[in-house]
Amino acid sequence: MINIIPLIAGYALDLAIGDPQGFPHPIKLIGKLIEKVEKQLRKKCKSSGDERRAGRVLWFTVVGLSFIIPYLILFLASKINIVFSIIIESIMCYYILATKSLKDESMKVYTALENNDISEARRFLSYIVGRDTEKLNNSSIAKAAVETVAENTSDGVIAPLLFIILGGAPLGFMYKAINTLDSMVGYKNEKYINMGRFSAIADDVANYIPSRLAAYLMITASFIIKMDYKNAYKIFKRDRYNHKSPNSAQTESVCAGALNIMLGGDSYYGGILVSKPTIGDDIRKVETEDIKRANKLMYTTSFLCLFTGMLLLLLWR
Repeated sequence: MINIIPLIAGYALDLAIGDPQGFPHPIKLIGKLIEKVEKQLRKKCKSSGDERRAGRVLWFTVVGLSFIIPYLILFLASKINIVFSIIIESIMCYYILATKSLKDESMKVYTALENNDISEARRFLSYIVGRDTEKLNNSSIAKAAVETVAENTSDGVIAPLLFIILGGAPLGFMYKAINTLDSMVGYKNEKYINMGRFSAIADDVANYIPSRLAAYLMITASFIIKMDYKNAYKIFKRDRYNHKSPNSAQTESVCAGALNIMLGGDSYYGGILVSKPTIGDDIRKVETEDIKRANKLMYTTSFLCLFTGMLLLLLWR
């Protein structure tokens, strides 16, 4: 039970409070660590080979510290008092999870669309997607918000939960470091094509199993809340690789199938049209209410993951 309490408490705190505003956030600290280590390593890089080696050093340094520091904190806390250790780990788990934050940010888009304020909807959407939002219409805005919820159900909710279940908060922070490294340096542009290569590959590896487990949990969730689970499974099997990432379309395809809509397709990034495959069938036009439906599916999937994880931990112990 000692291992389960921080998991439940952290999840409950996340649902109740969401990301705290105005407080030092461990994930932001990981981001600052990445910036500082990268800056120091770049000073010694004179070739593409140097950059690739520096990228590996960057990854192992950040990921290693992100695991070791929480582990040592919890070890020292347990020497003081076991209850104190549980409280500290519960807070750590709370910082790792982002279920409510994902819902809240997407629902800002929903509320703006409901109020027929398309400029506000575009602005809120720009905070959670990388594509250009200035020329999107209502349906395209709703589609982009649904895609964000669907994709981030895996790496923002289910994967962190799974890593916490496997190794507590230290492993959860290790995963968040892997994920943050990819989001900061895992680009195929001139600056990061060499230094960020290892981080991008490592993130794909770390999310390979979680993204697929998340997809199957989401299919089960769609059955529980009476969405089209049969079509969710069908689209998942057909379109789960319709993305440049081997993992991103796993949950997107399930969501598209469950809602009977089409996601993906071409989008503009920095004024440049990027061609992308579609996910799902165009059975009906994406509507504002689909943002709510995607969040309901995401929440049910997270509940299912938590319940399954607790059950497995109890059986293991």
